Amino acid sequence: MPTALFLSPHLDDVAFSCGGTLAALSAAGWRCVLATAFTRSVPNPTGFALRCQTDKGLAATVDYLAVRRAEDAEFARAVGAADVLWLDFPEAPHRGYESAPELFAGVKPGDDVWQPLAERVAGLTLAHGPELVFVPQGLGNHADHRQLIRAVAQVVPPDAVTRYRDTPYVLRDPDGISERPLFAVPLGDHLAAKLDGCAAYRTQLVFQFGGEASMREKLTAFAIDEGRVAGLEGPAERFSGRGVAADAARHGFQ
Repeated sequence: MPTALFLSPHLDDVAFSCGGTLAALSAAGWRCVLATAFTRSVPNPTGFALRCQTDKGLAATVDYLAVRRAEDAEFARAVGAADVLWLDFPEAPHRGYESAPELFAGVKPGDDVWQPLAERVAGLTLAHGPELVFVPQGLGNHADHRQLIRAVAQVVPPDAVTRYRDTPYVLRDPDGISERPLFAVPLGDHLAAKLDGCAAYRTQLVFQFGGEASMREKLTAFAIDEGRVAGLEGPAERFSGRGVAADAARHGFQ
């Protein structure tokens, strides 16, 4: 059974960006492993870290990341992920990033979380032997996305890496820098599984999309547009990577 390793910075990035591909591969008989890097619960958050949960409507006493991990597990069931792994690294607001602008201004000096993260990624690839490794492109320039990308670059051969389009960042800046060439995975009926799975992230839907109905509308429209750009008649998700041509031929991508 072939294996695909989906690496997510946060508990929703793979879902919003390439959850349809995960569902499609799972339905086709692949063993899909979903591993999220920054998932650690930090007791008694303060400052910007606390605001990151209160602006989602959650009280200060709530274990925000525990809620999000439960959402992630619900998504995984919806799309057929065989394994769900939480790597237990702290999110950027718990590593000295003190405002939203700082999150998107590049990696701060001294933030070396990529080093132990690289060790964990190396262990995952050794344990699971994936034919495909999915990672973000880094659209939006979020520090946590950049750190995961850097970690993967240290331990995974470039030709094994498939890069997904970070969503919802690509929705906010569709003309932003994106890697080429791109290839597409047709979603067909698997778009519905993606949308149902994404609905599990209830803490994020209003903040990221304006609510569940808007999430479904925006992700559907984007998938249809991605398919159109790729020359397909139906919805799709698009990817990049140095091994694109080989992956496309070997795994049936368009």
